[in-house]
Amino acid sequence: MVAGASEVLAATVRAGPWAFDVVRWLELTSTRRAPGWATPHETVFETPIARLRDFSVPHSSAVVPTLVVPPQAGHDSCIVDYSGEQSQMQTIVASGLEHALSLDWIGATVETADTSIDDYLDVLDLAVDHCGGVVNLIGDCQGGWLATIYAALRPERVNTLTLAGAPIDFHAGEPVIREVMSYLAPAGDIRFYEGLVAAGRGVLRGRHMLAGFLLIQPGAEISRQVELLLNLDDPRQVGRYREFEDWFKHTQDIPGDFYLWVVRHLFCANELVKGELEVRDERVDLARIGMPLALLGGATDHITPPDQVFALASYASTPPALVSRYLSTGGHLGLFMGREALREHWPPLLAEVLRHSTGRKRPRRGPGVDRRPA
Repeated sequence: MVAGASEVLAATVRAGPWAFDVVRWLELTSTRRAPGWATPHETVFETPIARLRDFSVPHSSAVVPTLVVPPQAGHDSCIVDYSGEQSQMQTIVASGLEHALSLDWIGATVETADTSIDDYLDVLDLAVDHCGGVVNLIGDCQGGWLATIYAALRPERVNTLTLAGAPIDFHAGEPVIREVMSYLAPAGDIRFYEGLVAAGRGVLRGRHMLAGFLLIQPGAEISRQVELLLNLDDPRQVGRYREFEDWFKHTQDIPGDFYLWVVRHLFCANELVKGELEVRDERVDLARIGMPLALLGGATDHITPPDQVFALASYASTPPALVSRYLSTGGHLGLFMGREALREHWPPLLAEVLRHSTGRKRPRRGPGVDRRPA
């Protein structure tokens, strides 16, 4: 148990067993509600595996549309619009990039269990088409390596590329996930993960992903639950707790074929930076990435250490003068929804994206499909 969790637990014990409403605490810790998107927007198309959500300001004068590719790790994509006070999408629009959209990954079912990397790249291509053919691409975590693969395959369609907490060199730094993989997939043997997918009838259950995250930092989980117990009479604290837990623990499943592809080719073989990754018989050459880069890492990110994110600059052909690096003091999730990152790091980063977006002819916006209020 980490020191912080130990101190909180000790305070709880000293307070005595009758100081708390245990029944209410149990209800709060065991009941989850579906998370939602905080900002009004429109859903402009939907496929069996993803939606495209449009947050644009009406009659926006933004030159190049900005497309966000959220994480896909067993949680809802709404982390990019987490709350009214902590919204990456609101921060993007407020920066002057007023034509802003986000993909929204749909949880896998038995019917979509065979979804592949090709299918996800097709959805990304469809979203770029809707935006007019050229975008400022922002990729968070797993969405970052997907965005990077797309930018390497279709560089003419990406005006700028921004990555936040995105693993590019999966073996750089000292990530906890790499250590876990050394035990669960020794020498690239992924039978453990194949067994998880088989047990889920072809999908990786989101609850298994959640269990893995909790095992990586068990002290954080203990601390969060005990902090709630100590602050049951504080409505703001209870509200913040429920808001986070509803997002973090309301899981969604991942297509098994896609997940095993990621484990095999990226986590184990690290093929993206080795230049060995192939998609549809086309090699993913990071040197084809020459557009301006903005790279954001977290100093205490144990999921994706900053070196994994910043590694892209060493493989892309982007001139050093067009590469910007930003380092938040926080951890992984804070890069997408933390107050520090959204107030101190994203605004100057997005100002650079906006600067590189001026002077380009505004792309024609594609037609909406199944357009309706979110």
